[in-house]
Amino acid sequence: MGKRDELIEKYAEDLKEKCGMSPDMDLLTKVTIGCGPSIYDDDASTVASSQESELETVKENFLMKKLGLPDGPELMAGIEKAVETYGKSERNKYRAVFYYLLVKHFGKESVYG
Repeated sequence: MGKRDELIEKYAEDLKEKCGMSPDMDLLTKVTIGCGPSIYDDDASTVASSQESELETVKENFLMKKLGLPDGPELMAGIEKAVETYGKSERNKYRAVFYYLLVKHFGKESVYG
């Protein structure tokens, strides 16, 4: 099992234990691959949900550019929902898991189809 497969397993555990959901492994794998090399970097592999600038970056680079969503208040509402689902007190929010939650929230699985 390669490093990426190990990370995907870790992300699936987070979805089960911290988010209370059974992950779609195919989608989780595609979202993880879509994150590129950032998943291997300690800092880039997580989302600092307490930093407004980080959430703005997620909104612009992921929701708007990658998922093609139009700008609007519902984007930040979706991000807030993902933060709540993952757990506000959870310090390490893995980027791949966070993006997976957003893909599910906005129903944009087709982007990874």
